[in-house]
Formats: sequence, C-alpha cells, structure tokens
Amino acid sequence: MNPIFKHGPSPQHRLVLVLFCSALLIFFDHKMASFESVRGYLQSLVSPLQYIANTPKQVMTWASENIVTRQQLMSENQQYRLNELAFQEQSMQLDIIKQENARLRSLLASPLRSELKKMVAEVLSVDSDPYSHQVVINRGAADGVFEGQPVLDAQGIVGQILHVGQTSSRVILITDISHAVPVRVKRNGLRLLAAGSGRIDRLTHNFVPHSADVQTGDLLVSSGLGGKYPEGYPVATVTFVSQDESREFVSVYSTPIAQIDRLRYLLLLSEKKPQSIFAPKQQDSAATKAIESINTDSKPAKKVVQ
Repeated sequence: MNPIFKHGPSPQHRLVLVLFCSALLIFFDHKMASFESVRGYLQSLVSPLQYIANTPKQVMTWASENIVTRQQLMSENQQYRLNELAFQEQSMQLDIIKQENARLRSLLASPLRSELKKMVAEVLSVDSDPYSHQVVINRGAADGVFEGQPVLDAQGIVGQILHVGQTSSRVILITDISHAVPVRVKRNGLRLLAAGSGRIDRLTHNFVPHSADVQTGDLLVSSGLGGKYPEGYPVATVTFVSQDESREFVSVYSTPIAQIDRLRYLLLLSEKKPQSIFAPKQQDSAATKAIESINTDSKPAKKVVQ
C-alpha cells in the first residue's frame, strides 16, 4: 500500500547533499579565504565562554600567589633587588653595545634593525585536538593583534597568530604539523627549515644534504627570511642527526627551546611604526613661502632696463 504523504528525500540523498555542500565550503574557504571574517566573529562569540572556563584556574592562581608568609615575601623582595641591580648593569652594557653596533652598521652602510613593540598575553585555553597544536590567548583586534604576528615565551619562539577575534586570538605553535619556521645554525649560519612534526618535543628538518655541517647540540635561531619572525631569536636545539648514506637526505630532528607544554604568559612582537619627521619641516617651508610672497608683494616693482 502506497503512503499518502511523501517523506522527502532519502537519507542517502541527504548524505550526498551534505557532503557536496561541505566540499564547496572547504573549497571556497581554502582557495578564496571567504570565511575569514566569519571565523573572526565566531572567535569573538566563543571568547566569553573561554573566559568563564578559565575563571577557576585564575582564582586558584590568585589564591596561590597572594596567600604567602611574611618571611617568604621578605626573601623574594631581597632577591628581586639583587636581580634589579644585575639587570641594570646588563642594561647599561646593552646600551653601549647597541650604540657600537649602530656605529658599525653605519660605517658598513648596513640598514639598522627596526625596534620591536612588545605586548604580553596570557593563555586562556589549549586545543584539545591531539593533532592540532594551537592555544587561545586573551588579546585580540582591540589590542592591535594581527594575523601572522610572531609569539614568544621567555625562552624562544612559540608560534604565530592564526586567527584574530575582537578580544581573543588563536596561536598556532611551531610544533603543529602545518607550520614551518625558516632558521639558521648559529654556529655557521647554515639555513634550514624547521617544520612541525605533531609532537611537542620534536621539529623536523627536511631536504638537508649530506654535505651540510649540522651537529648534535647546534642552536637554531630564526633567520628572518619570509618576513614573519624577526632575526636571531632561539627556536630549537639539534638533538638527532642521521648520516645514513643510503638515503638521499640527512634526517635531522631538533627540540624546541620554548616550553610548548607549559605555556602561560606569551610575548607578542610587532614593528614600531616610525614617526614622520618631515611634516613640521613641510609646514615651516610652507609658512616661509607664504611670508616671502607677502614680502614680495609689499615691495615696489623695479623697472627692468633693456
């Protein structure tokens, strides 16, 4: 007996339709970046929930930091004073070195490095996906954060900003399998590419020839190529070098210097915009021209003798 009312498309047809729509969305998002603004709005909508979920941790941290003994405070205060003296001495030495470096660069006609603006951020949450190494921080577009901004911790480079919301942002770590950092060996300047392996304690370096001078224990720093990361910041330490002649390239592994599994406070870097020094001069020149024109008009016209 045939049913009176039709029930619509079958589950198989619905599944095919959903898969087709998903493929279209993935294509437009990957090729045309059509959903970047939508992703930013969604990040802004989710950020209040992330703040609420992070509230118990902040309360416990506040309690552990404020409930201390007087003797502990006195000892820490004394240690901070000693550290302040040491840092002041290092700061004076650093100023002298920076001045000498500037003079040497001017002699060599080498461009000076631009100063970097720094911003401190705190980690709100960590991505629960074991195949995606990303964290969320409490800084967003309202604080001047932008996509691609380099992120560091106290030891070295951590990653870069992936998505920006209004009050929070998502950071992709250097150990993520889809991330890579151009680096160089500090000992000899050899350039390599440090790619994420999906493990928090390993970076891989592909296409390294057998003639490359790479040794276990070498420090890898950012090379500055690509324009994402500033030059000279620590990235990783070489922990494994395989000299298997049967393979086309050498297998090189390194361990990130940043404490990827213990991130709490992060440092965001950005270049300071140079202030314009020509505007006052232009105004002065304009005023000078105006005065000269007034003086010229006020002077009597001279006769030209032919």
